[in-house]
Amino acid sequence: MRPFSNTNTGRLAKRFAISLLIGLSTLSLHGHSKQEPILSFAILGDGEPKPLAEFPHTQAAVEQVNAMAESHKFSFVAGIGDIPHKGTRIQYEAATQTLTQLTLPFYTIMGNEEHGSTVERYLEYLTKWNEGKTDLIKTKYVLEYDALALIFASADIGRDFDDAGILWIVEQLKQLQDKPVFLFAHAAQAGVYPENADKGVKHPGFAQVLAQKNLVAIISGDLHMDMDRVDHSKQIGNIHYLHIPALERTKIPDTSKHTPMFRTITVEADRNVKVDTYAVGSETPLARHAYSFQLPEIN
Repeated sequence: MRPFSNTNTGRLAKRFAISLLIGLSTLSLHGHSKQEPILSFAILGDGEPKPLAEFPHTQAAVEQVNAMAESHKFSFVAGIGDIPHKGTRIQYEAATQTLTQLTLPFYTIMGNEEHGSTVERYLEYLTKWNEGKTDLIKTKYVLEYDALALIFASADIGRDFDDAGILWIVEQLKQLQDKPVFLFAHAAQAGVYPENADKGVKHPGFAQVLAQKNLVAIISGDLHMDMDRVDHSKQIGNIHYLHIPALERTKIPDTSKHTPMFRTITVEADRNVKVDTYAVGSETPLARHAYSFQLPEIN
């Protein structure tokens, strides 16, 4: 065996240093090769547990979203209403123990369950959920970005809109006419999901909303559908419809199986909109529920 001389040691050290520098340079190049997303966020679905005011799956989803927030570059967490069953205070209090743990702003809306109580009660608890995170405490609002805008529109009567609610949405869409818009509504219009075609927005004025050329997506919940047994994401005309599954219980097509899930949306730098679905507790998205579309340029 050849003796290990000081000269050999120096040469090996030099080679190691060069290899290390090359490796670090490659890592740096790869680390900066992917552009930052335009926008990324998670969405939590309906809660309204019954008969007990317990939110175990929402709790697990909140912990998972918090853990994902930095690596996925989430800007906020969204909701689509129906958190407290019948809007009771015991349900609100139980949900608050979980939702205050979110590390990011929680932008949500009212569904039919919140209307089991008052708007004032909803805003009281929305304030608690967002303490120290955002002062945007409203039932209807817009988040506007350079490339797109998001409209959050609480239901006015049950899961439906009244005349003023329809007018407000149309006005926002017209003011944002040069940008693609995602609409967060507790329910899509009746008939979009044939699994329960009679349930949804029935106000005839909603046709004016759908007619706006910059409305790109409607993100809704309400139906508590089992993602594995329904057509949850689809395009009808120019609009993409995305169902957000309920976290605490499933209703459609039946109650025999419940798999708590949440979804994420990433608008990538090339304007590809990637919709991923995570089973609560799983670190990788479910390929069978992947959906994507291109964010259009609005002329």
